[in-house]
Amino acid sequence: MLPPPFLPLEGSAYRSDKTRHDVPAATATAATVLAQSIVWDNHTCMPLRPHDETFLPQFDRLFRSGVTVVGVNVGFGEQSIEDHVRMLGHFRRWIRRHPERYVLVETADDVLLAKTTARLGVFFDIEGARAIDDQLSLIGLYYDLGVRWMLIAYNRTNRVGGGCLDEDDGGLTPFGRDVIDEMERVGMVLCCSHTGERTALEAIAHSRNPVIFSHSNPRALWEHPRNVRDHVIEACAAKGGVVGINGVGQFLGKNDTSSRTLARNVDYVARLVGSDHVALGFDYVFDEGELADYLKTMPDTFPAGAIEPCDFVKPEQLPEIAGELVALGYRDDDLAKILGGNLLRVARSVWK
Repeated sequence: MLPPPFLPLEGSAYRSDKTRHDVPAATATAATVLAQSIVWDNHTCMPLRPHDETFLPQFDRLFRSGVTVVGVNVGFGEQSIEDHVRMLGHFRRWIRRHPERYVLVETADDVLLAKTTARLGVFFDIEGARAIDDQLSLIGLYYDLGVRWMLIAYNRTNRVGGGCLDEDDGGLTPFGRDVIDEMERVGMVLCCSHTGERTALEAIAHSRNPVIFSHSNPRALWEHPRNVRDHVIEACAAKGGVVGINGVGQFLGKNDTSSRTLARNVDYVARLVGSDHVALGFDYVFDEGELADYLKTMPDTFPAGAIEPCDFVKPEQLPEIAGELVALGYRDDDLAKILGGNLLRVARSVWK
């Protein structure tokens, strides 16, 4: 499904006067921009097993694909505080043991360090504020351990706000407002992916900082409750925020993981709100067997058939995706923003 015909907003990167270029040639052009740019994948999913290092060498797939820095999930949904802390210990130990390959990202300058030293920068994220339960002070602890964004609710309502799969989204709670204030105080970015629409809008309105959708796609292109309507994207952009396009097949279409489709989702958001407000958050799952287990053991978190069957855009598709954007008419400077410059801007604005 292609974007509806409309004129790009003033300042948009989309050049409607240009025909679509040859993709192989555009991919070659994009390779230069990839090599020179900060390339930021805002969300990926390694197995959440604190004694299993089997998949961790696959971090190298991201680096070989051109990624400079990646956000790694350390927990989601109903998982406990202990689960999150154990995974942080697991990932931090692996990264510290391989300093020749990885940089543990704590500041925006660490992202630049990863680029200049040809290593992969890694920071952490949390999918859902159940990770703090009723204890605001845990936000600072997670930040100290490298968590740089946390989303409000993972599909279902918690004590902070509503999830995107809830029929009745009650909105941001008083405790939720306290959570946002504490996140701002410590420097953690607020994310509204997986969050109910009313809650997301109220969170954006309450926040004094830019808010992100770390891995969400436009609902105008594919009707799915995990995707985000135009007026919510516009509210995010008006606050200086960024929408990271994900590569989950069921959120892109009928299990569609083509590079062209992902690029057109990027293009749609750029045309809607400008190229300063779109990025990448592939949400690639390295262990699909673990995901299948979660679908069986967490029926309330994942509704029946919601993401089955499900394929994912692979890290190795990144050069082709960049080529698709060049073929759509994106200039080098706009492509660099989308690849990582926009998220770096948010990090410089929010992280302490």
